[in-house]
Amino acid sequence: MAKVKYLQCVKCGKTYSPHEVMYYCPICGIEGTLYVIYEYEKLKDKFTRQALGKNREYSLWRYLDILPVENRPESLNLQVGWTPLYRAVQIQKELGVDCVYVKDDGRNPTASFKDRASAIGVAKAIELKSKVICAASTGNAASSLSGFAACAGISTYIFVPASAPEAKIAQLLIYGSNVVLVDGTYDEAFELCLKASEKFGWYNRSCAINPYLLEGKKTVSFEIMEQLNWEVPDWIVMSIGDGCCISGAWKGFKEMYELGLIDRMPKMLGVQASGSNPVNRAFREGKNYFEYEKPDTLADSISVGIPRNGLKALRALRESYGDVVDVEDYEILEAMKLMARLTGVFGEPAGVTCFAGLRKMIKKNRIKRDEKVVLIVTGNGLKDIKSAISAVEKPIAIKPDINELKKIIK
Repeated sequence: MAKVKYLQCVKCGKTYSPHEVMYYCPICGIEGTLYVIYEYEKLKDKFTRQALGKNREYSLWRYLDILPVENRPESLNLQVGWTPLYRAVQIQKELGVDCVYVKDDGRNPTASFKDRASAIGVAKAIELKSKVICAASTGNAASSLSGFAACAGISTYIFVPASAPEAKIAQLLIYGSNVVLVDGTYDEAFELCLKASEKFGWYNRSCAINPYLLEGKKTVSFEIMEQLNWEVPDWIVMSIGDGCCISGAWKGFKEMYELGLIDRMPKMLGVQASGSNPVNRAFREGKNYFEYEKPDTLADSISVGIPRNGLKALRALRESYGDVVDVEDYEILEAMKLMARLTGVFGEPAGVTCFAGLRKMIKKNRIKRDEKVVLIVTGNGLKDIKSAISAVEKPIAIKPDINELKKIIK
């Protein structure tokens, strides 16, 4: 990988050649997740606004020059990225603010943001000639990996908590994955996946340790800037689970600034469920470590006790002069319903947690009414029908009689 300069540990700062290590810093262990650092000076003349403006590849792969693979594998022909960015006029009216955009990443092939990471993970596995890929997930990362691995003809072993939503498990099975339902939490599923990867030599797609997966997630930031004609928003709002998504988005903005594509940076707002908020607690308390509390939230995609990429998430929040906010499960359900009715975007609980956080921060006057905000919805609502049904009123049941209908309408 000539374009990759080195890998750098988030904890100790030590650098490694991509050929030296596979996943994490050997000194710091699993907490020492790695950044992929590129030859930015060499990219400045090539990766420009003008070059991107001429590029007709409207997918994640338009950013191949700054991704950690040499080529796009022919088998990975699913449309990933370049998801719509909507001006949310009705949200603006509802909240009394000037400018809100919604980035709907539920429009990706397996209906989640995680497809950005899986596309890179599977491409990397193909480069390494891996025959089996594994992952631990609360659902979305797993179903995403399953879909992309199916395209490539690679076998997968997926470790998910037995409590994962049925729709997400159905995706895994329909794609042909070997699904291991773990009688425990996500954190326990993660540990089992890590041991299996080491014992059987499987390529580990888990974003929590694999440095290359973050590179797919950063592409959302490149897209947002192109779609906004390079006008930098004041805030990017995302939910936080393991910390991979928000740290990936932040890395994208940092690289655009490094390359001279933007002249200022947005602030990152991290939103967590109050029953699963280790990153937010650490941020508020000024800590660089995480204290385990058993997660308790209906937003399964962000139900995490120990965030495996938490240090990167904290760095994103601190470097951006950002902020954090916790929301209750009832606020998430309300946001799920309200976002759909105000924008037509149907997000799963973790996907709309960002909207719940925005509502709270505007009420607290911590986001000003004249600031430009982008909400990133990370998953489609069809992923968790049970939560969607609990968020809305029951349908009206009548006989096929017009007189009965008249009574209801009155």
